[in-house]
Amino acid sequence: MDVRVLDLRYFVAVAEELSFTRAAGERLYVSQPALSKQIRQLETSLRAKLFDRDRRSIRLTPAGEELLPRARSIIEQWDAARLAVVEVGATTLTVGFQTRIGRGLIPSVTARMADELPDWRLQFRQVSWADATAGLAGGDVDVAIAWLPVPGTGDFAWRVVSTENRWVALPPRHRLVDAGVVPFQELLDEPFIALPASSGELRDFWLATRHRDRPAKVAAEAATSDETIEAVASGLGVALLASGNVEPREDVVYRAVTGLPPAELAVVWGRADRRDAVRVFVDSCVRCLCA
Repeated sequence: MDVRVLDLRYFVAVAEELSFTRAAGERLYVSQPALSKQIRQLETSLRAKLFDRDRRSIRLTPAGEELLPRARSIIEQWDAARLAVVEVGATTLTVGFQTRIGRGLIPSVTARMADELPDWRLQFRQVSWADATAGLAGGDVDVAIAWLPVPGTGDFAWRVVSTENRWVALPPRHRLVDAGVVPFQELLDEPFIALPASSGELRDFWLATRHRDRPAKVAAEAATSDETIEAVASGLGVALLASGNVEPREDVVYRAVTGLPPAELAVVWGRADRRDAVRVFVDSCVRCLCA
């Protein structure tokens, strides 16, 4: 059976991290059991054992050592071929996002794309919080409007387009609804609606993990921003969000939070993607939101 490029990506991630846990959560944004299953299938296809594992460590077998540089080369060639084909044949730029983009961005960017690249159109795709790259890692989108941090693998470039204070979404009968602003210390023991664990540092950011002296109490996880707000409205917990994503509704109360650094919204793209359409989109985002 032919091996997929995705299988080789999984193999290379594990080989470079020498950890299924890190490769799954920090590089591939999949569950560890799913990654282990794919590696076993790859080994079966190749009829070779690629890793020696014990409870404490993992290392490449001679077969794994032989495959690693070849797998890297195949992935690099495929990525170059895919980008070359896209450059010639594509006329749609797919934009990933995880929270409402708003901020006047879309009309401005669409207008500039129409002026500079009239044959191209924009397509928008909402991506689960489970993917901290907003669809970029799997090639589902071409660019993304995403909250920092994005995974620091070196595969992505970004430019900050908006800096916004963090607010908190509260159930309507919460004890803090009468406060004008809420010091973050008042939220330390509150149950929080968290991003999925696979979102890594992004989950920690929206739980403000670095500004706690004790772990956050996670009442539930939500895969999308809509799910998060619905969970708050139902009284399951509270959630931090950027000021630009505050949308008044009767069953949720929003308050500004003090004691936390602001959130940064960025336009993110693959570092190796040098297409004109990506450049125009990035420049348009920066001009629109940074003006």
